[in-house]
Amino acid sequence: MAEEEIKGKGFTVQDRRRFTDSGDAKADTAETVASAASQPPPSATATTATDPHRDDPLPEINFSTFVVSLSTQALMHLGEIPNPANGNLEQDIPVAKQMIDLVAMLKDKTKGNLTHNEDKLIEDILFDLRMRYVERVKQK
Repeated sequence: MAEEEIKGKGFTVQDRRRFTDSGDAKADTAETVASAASQPPPSATATTATDPHRDDPLPEINFSTFVVSLSTQALMHLGEIPNPANGNLEQDIPVAKQMIDLVAMLKDKTKGNLTHNEDKLIEDILFDLRMRYVERVKQK
């Protein structure tokens, strides 16, 4: 089937398949793949991009920063750190427990796939969060 455009009733249909009916690569496909390969991957540009409203660049997104962000949310719900939206210390113990359980689930699901530092980080964070949770529950 040749490159086709069918126009009518307010929309356009365009054949974007990379192969012909016989299975051969279309000529423009090689050019598209080559130009895409020369571009940096989206994740590389997303981690170095800055928010126009921020002066500092956002940190690199990796497993460690993800786990730290989850633990920060748990600490916020435990009332250990202020809510960034309003600056108030707020407690929501059930949500904090859910965040801690989420980190524990992540630890279980990634077992054997983490570096030594990532494994130690998640162990330390879980220990700290669980101890803080127990203290908060005893206070009530």
